[in-house]
Order: sequence, then C-alpha cells, then structure tokens
Amino acid sequence: MDATKPYNIRKIAIIGAGPSGLATAKYLLAEHSFSQIDIFEQRSTVGGVWNFSPETSRVTKPQTSPYGPVEEPQGSRDGELIFPSPMYMALETNIPHDLMKFTDLPFPRGTQLFPPHEVVKQYVEEYANDVRHLINFSTQVLDVRPLGSHDSSEVSCHEVWRVKTRKSGSQLEKLQDYDAIVVASGHYSVPFVPDIRGLAEWNEDYPGAVTHSISYRRPDHFRGKKVIIIGNAASGTDIGSQIAVVCAHPLLVSQRNPSDFLSDSGTEARRKEVPEVVAFLPPSEGYRAVQFANNHVETEVDAVIFCTGYLYSHPYLSCLNLSPQTPDGIRMQHAYRHIFFTPRPTLAFVGLLQKVIPFQVAESQAAAIARVWSNRISLPSKAEMDRWEEQEIAMKGAGRKFHIMGFPLDANYINEIHAWCLQAELGTKSEKLPPLWGGKERWIRERFHIIRKAYSDRGAARHRVKSMEELGFDYKKWKGEEEQAAKGSLQGQDEKATNA
Repeated sequence: MDATKPYNIRKIAIIGAGPSGLATAKYLLAEHSFSQIDIFEQRSTVGGVWNFSPETSRVTKPQTSPYGPVEEPQGSRDGELIFPSPMYMALETNIPHDLMKFTDLPFPRGTQLFPPHEVVKQYVEEYANDVRHLINFSTQVLDVRPLGSHDSSEVSCHEVWRVKTRKSGSQLEKLQDYDAIVVASGHYSVPFVPDIRGLAEWNEDYPGAVTHSISYRRPDHFRGKKVIIIGNAASGTDIGSQIAVVCAHPLLVSQRNPSDFLSDSGTEARRKEVPEVVAFLPPSEGYRAVQFANNHVETEVDAVIFCTGYLYSHPYLSCLNLSPQTPDGIRMQHAYRHIFFTPRPTLAFVGLLQKVIPFQVAESQAAAIARVWSNRISLPSKAEMDRWEEQEIAMKGAGRKFHIMGFPLDANYINEIHAWCLQAELGTKSEKLPPLWGGKERWIRERFHIIRKAYSDRGAARHRVKSMEELGFDYKKWKGEEEQAAKGSLQGQDEKATNA
C-alpha cells in the first residue's frame, strides 16, 4: 500500500438528502476523484428535518435507549410513506440568514431576517439542484456493514461496505457495495425522554398528557391548560414562547441551568421558571401531580412537554463490532474531529455537532472528507486521533456536551477545518473551498441571540424585517467606531509618551 495515498475510493454512498448530505455530495463531486456517488433518502423529497408533516412520531415515555429498529413510517399520503420530522408550524430559524446560508447560495433577496421553515425548505430544494440526479428517493437504508474482518486496534483504509436498501412500498431488498460511507441522516429521530420516577405510570394514568417536542405542531392544543415545559434550549424556549400566549398562566418552565436562548419580551411575564422535575406522583398523592426538586408539588397539570433533545441512533450500523455511538446514545465515539470513524476512516459522519451554524459546518466537514478520501490531505495516526478524542473528553466531558460547541468554538472549528483543507495538494479548478470566517461572521455569531430577541420583540411586524441593520445591528458602523476608538487610544498613548 502506498503510504502517501492510503485510499482507493471510487464508489461512495451518502445516507440522507438533508442539508448535510447535499453539501457532502457537492464537495465530493467537485473533487473529480470518484466514479460513483449515490445518495439514499427515505423521504420522497430533499430537506431532512426541514420537511414539515402534520403527522407526528410515536414516542415512548420514558425513552432512554438509542437502540431499536430502523425508523418506521407513520402512514402514507398520496402514495408516499411519511417519516415525521420535529418541524412545527410556526418555526422560524434562530440564526439570521446571513449565517444560515450555504457559502455558494444566498437566500433570495427580501427573505425575512430569520426565515420560516417553509422558506428554508424551498432554499434547500434549490441548493439540491446540482446533485438531484444522484439521489435515490423513497429508499431506506436497512443495513451497512464492512466485508471482511478487521482488528479495531489498527486503521483500515481499504474497505468494502455492503449497503442493504429497500424502496418504499416494496419488499424487495437490494445489496450494493461501496468503498466509503457518509452518514448524514441527522440525529433528530429518536427523542430523549428521561426516566423520571413515576413517569411511565403517570403516562398510563393520563394518556396524552406527556409529549416530546418532536410531536409539537401548534399551540392551539394547549389553550387554557396548565403546562410544564421541561428543557430550555432552542426548542424549549421557542415552543414555550408560543404556548405561553394561549395556556393557563403562567407557563411553568423546568430547567437545570440558565438558557442561552432568550424568550421574547412579550411572553416573559407569562412564564415562570421552576426547578427540575424529580417525580410524577400517583393519583393517591394528587391529581395530575408533579414534584419539583424543591419539594413543591404542582397539581392539576394538563400537559408536560419534554424539550430534552435527542439520542444519536444509527440502527443500520448495528453490525459494527466497535459501535460508533456510546451505549446510552448521548454522543458518538471514535469520531475524529467529529467526522471520521477512527478504526475505519472510510466511514464518516456529517452533522453530529450541536449549537453550531449547521449548513456551513456541514460544508467544512464535507470539504475535509472529500480531500482525505482523494488523498489530498492526510489523517494523523490512530494514536493521534485517539489522543484528540481524549483531549476533547478532558475539556468537555464524556457526556452530552461532547458534540456541543457554541461560540466561539464553532467559529474556530470552521476556520481550523479550512486551514486543514488548505494543506491539500493542488486540486482541480472546480474544487470547492470550505467556509472561512472573518470578523463580520464572528461578530454576527457572537450576537445572534440578542439579534433574535430584538427581532422577536417586534411581534407580527418582525416578518417585515429583512436585515440586522433594521434592528440596529450594523457591523460596518460598529467596526468604524471600534477603529476610531482604537486610533484615539493610540494617539492618547503617544501624547502621554511625548509629555513624559
């Protein structure tokens, strides 16, 4: 084997035609190094989680295991099987379109600053046009397995992966072999519902009272009801703001830690922060009663919504001897830079990270995959890749925070991947460079929570807001003021030195 060119990859399968899978396909195509790129998508359209369906997923309460069968459709419509997503009616992005976009496609002129989900879906449809011919729609991946034995203590660069698929509505299964696999199927299909004391029994006593944000569609169902929301990240804050307008006041928001996300000013007075829920009590201890960590018991609770996130789950990879996900599903393991499966780097993941700018992070990861698999940049040794994971665990812990970034870690990550890709041997004229963030992108990213709050505080008038400048967030003005202040400071120091 040529140590300088360890990979001989020609055929690649991508699982998922959401934004991450589409970005990956574009960067792989731009390498002009691969003879076959197939995308498998279980829905009949692109977009992944940006596909809205009124149908909802069935949720087990509690739900703490990532293991289970391949996702089952929840009925059909117009002959197409339905795979519900977490998308709800009034969802708007919490990222301004200046950063939400892919680097090679701006949002249409006149798009509201924080686009609604249907606009993002239409945008992703347009982005997919260049790779639509690669997509096998309505095709579910049932199993992915490497052929041949492998010692997990060594890195295997030459692999044959057998992929088993099935078209929707058919019982016929198809087997195809590939040199490499990209998993871009997301991590929003298996909701995490913690095993709180009494929850299973409470759910049986009061059917339908407990839900997860994956099943939320609109606030009308909660009109006039006493509601508890558990969790205060993006979905908990946004869903809470919608429900607070119609539910019995106040909306009770149970949280362990303060939220990074700001609710709009119009609903703050309708919300009440309460401690962590520690028990769902039996009828003998109160009607629809819930106990908090401070021992307070709330009775006559009509609805509890868990906004507690999701588990990493890849049932089609269950045959791997060394699992790429931890047993509890709260994070992935052996994934160098959150991308490459260390023992078998011909298996890669796109879209594992959370609290990041998703489309541009996907582009960064796709660019790295394309260059590694075309032998233009190299992965370090297995020992070094293992050491990277150990260092990440030492910094973030081995739990749920492992894939969580936030600012400035996500900005640094994007630029680190860019720098890595620049080490590549000369490519073709059509090669795609990954994103590179400058001062403006970092400035927006650092402030987008307060930009989002200023936007939400406009109420219905927010739909007319097209730019940050309309809300008073002007990067050019800010930069000019900073430069002027710095110049004044230097002049003051010079004068002080002269007088001395």
